[in-house]
Amino acid sequence: MARIVLVMHEPLGSAFADCAAHVLGQQPALAVFDVIADEDPEVVTERLTRALVEHADNDVLVLSDIVGATPFNIARKALAQAAQQGIEGHLVTGTNLCMVLKALTANQNDPEKFSETIRQAAVRGIVDAASLV
Repeated sequence: MARIVLVMHEPLGSAFADCAAHVLGQQPALAVFDVIADEDPEVVTERLTRALVEHADNDVLVLSDIVGATPFNIARKALAQAAQQGIEGHLVTGTNLCMVLKALTANQNDPEKFSETIRQAAVRGIVDAASLV
């Protein structure tokens, strides 16, 4: 199973992790990198790259909040640097709680299929409540 890493604007990653712990009834197996507004993106990129490489026992799935935003750019750069050291990783953005929960409960070994499963969980979780009546 892939290692799951949340790279998001502070405090969103921590909030997702806390909510997942509440829903699942246990601390989730994921790493959180909340990006602080004033923090130097290069410093965070280096720290994230180190963490990806040091804990590289599995493939990595990185979930980010907004495409093109600072956390997304940090994650993309860190994954590229980790790839140069042989680490396989995938970045999926637009994260919602459905994605986080699916990532924590789905058991897939194929990184491409796993990323698509997580993306589909996000889409299925978006429902106009009026259609449920």
